[in-house]
Amino acid sequence: MHISELIKIAKQMVVAGKGILAADESEKTVGKRFASINLENNEDNRRAFREMLLTAPGEGAYISGVILHDETIRQSLADGRSFVSILQKAGILPGIKVDLGLEDFGDKGEKVTKGLDGLSDRLKEYVSLGAKFCKWRAVITIGDPSASGPTDENIRQNAKDLASYAITCQENGLVPMVEPEVLLEGSHSIDQAREASRKILTALFEELKNAGVALEGAILKTSMVLSGKNSGVKASPEEVAKATVDLFKEVLPKELAGEAFLSGGQSELEATANLNAMHHSPPKADRVHGAVMNQMGELSWPLTFSYARALQDSATRAWQGKKENMEIAQKVFLHRAKMNSLASQGKYASDMEKGFDLSKGGEATQD
Repeated sequence: MHISELIKIAKQMVVAGKGILAADESEKTVGKRFASINLENNEDNRRAFREMLLTAPGEGAYISGVILHDETIRQSLADGRSFVSILQKAGILPGIKVDLGLEDFGDKGEKVTKGLDGLSDRLKEYVSLGAKFCKWRAVITIGDPSASGPTDENIRQNAKDLASYAITCQENGLVPMVEPEVLLEGSHSIDQAREASRKILTALFEELKNAGVALEGAILKTSMVLSGKNSGVKASPEEVAKATVDLFKEVLPKELAGEAFLSGGQSELEATANLNAMHHSPPKADRVHGAVMNQMGELSWPLTFSYARALQDSATRAWQGKKENMEIAQKVFLHRAKMNSLASQGKYASDMEKGFDLSKGGEATQD
């Protein structure tokens, strides 16, 4: 595939007002979701779960692409329509998770990602199945406030592996999503999160450049800069936005096609509010050429969402694995997709949640 086609697909992935649904959870991760609603983890239930998410009427208005699991990209509905064909008809790009999970790195609890062996052959098959983009996840662990953070060796190895994956994707005609996730687990400060993010992103773009990856045809999927969930401190959306965008302006190349944030353990409402703040900061008091300037200034790349739990959780609770709950579950899912679509444009407000009581499993309520 020529680079111009990769660029076209990458731009479609981060087009204004749309984001990417991450529906690529492993069988084990889906099992955890199902356990929360007392549902057996088997192939039929997983197919029904993905059907609830991928056949929601009108989701193409908010969703540009869906990251699928290997199982899902091969599945079809009872009427014979494949999930890929359903997405294609809705104008949504099918994507595929291609890493094979994590393995230990060193003796400090750090991880690297498996899956480079035989990757090119697997990508060729995914292309034949209709995939247009791929995703590879690496994880970066910070630890406690007293810890020195991720080791340079782990940072560099994950960056090299992400770059190797990315160039292999582009050589096979697929847009790579590169995902270095700085884990929310821990009691680290927001400053430690910013420093860990700076290290991995700096190393990542060095290695992507060294590998010859065309950044115009690649998407970054990374974490917002957040303090650890056990730190006892929760930054405001404005603080999260400033820490994240300031870092991005420092380290992200201008030619990058775009960034799609992972939710990384944030609640649904937190992920939406923090995304909105990336685009909607209080205006400065001064005016330049008659226009009020946004505190964030001009951004060189689109910032949108690629959420899993932050799009799915309330819908999953509303669904409960029951066919008769499909319609209401899809309405809840579409509501979250719409809220994040608005947030990706700085147009979200918390009062837009009226009518969807997330504390009661996401059911729509009467005004």
